[in-house]
Amino acid sequence: MKKLILFDVDGTLLWTDGAGRAAIRQALIHEMGTAGPIDDFAFAGKTDPQIVRELLRAAAHPNADSNSHAERVCQRYAEVLESELRAPQRSVRVFQGVRTLLARLKTRDDCVVGLLTGNIEVGARLKLSAVGIDPDQFQIGAYGSDAMDRAELPLIAAERAAPLLGHVPRGEEVVILGDTPSDVTCGHGIGARAIAVATGPFSIEELEAFEPYAVFPDFTDTAAVVAAIFK
Repeated sequence: MKKLILFDVDGTLLWTDGAGRAAIRQALIHEMGTAGPIDDFAFAGKTDPQIVRELLRAAAHPNADSNSHAERVCQRYAEVLESELRAPQRSVRVFQGVRTLLARLKTRDDCVVGLLTGNIEVGARLKLSAVGIDPDQFQIGAYGSDAMDRAELPLIAAERAAPLLGHVPRGEEVVILGDTPSDVTCGHGIGARAIAVATGPFSIEELEAFEPYAVFPDFTDTAAVVAAIFK
C-alpha cells in the first residue's frame, strides 16, 4: 500500500523568523488600511485567507468578509514576502532532520510526498526556496489558496494524488505531518494518520492531547519517523 505523505510548512519543515507575519502586516495595511490586532494574533494552524479574514473582523473592517478584498491582500502579501524572507535581520532556517527525512522518503517507491499547508501556494514555494528546499520535489500540494478551511485540504490533496496512486487515498494511506493541533485534526474527515512534531509553538504534551498517531520532538530520529509513517 503506497502512502500519501503530506507535510505542513511553517513550524514543521522550516522557520521564517517572522517574515510571514511582517509581510501580512504590510499587505493588510496597504490594501485595507489596518492590520488589526496582529501583534497578539495566533497564526499557527490557520490558512492565510483565514488569518486575513479574522484580523479584519477583529478590526471591524467593513470588507472583512469580502472574498475579493481577501484575495487582494493575499496577492500583495506574496509580493512582499520574498523581500521579507531575504531581509538581513531574518534568520530563516530548516529544522533539524528535515533534509535527511525528505531525502530518505525520496528514495522510496512506496509513497507520494506532498504538502498540506495553510500557506497560499506561492507563499509556500517562496518559503521553501528561501531555506534551500526545492518546492518541486513535492509531487502534489493542497494550500490555503485552495480552501480557507484547513479541514478541506486533506481531501483536496488526496484527489490530486489520485493520478499518481491510481485511486483517491483515504484512511491510513494518508499521513499528515505537522506542528499544530489543526494538523493533527484536519485529516479526521478522511481517516488520515497524523504525526505531530513539537518544533512549532506547541509542546509534546499539548500535541498529545489531540491524540496523533505519534509525536516527535523534531525529525532528527529519521528511522523512528519513517517507521511511524509506514507502520
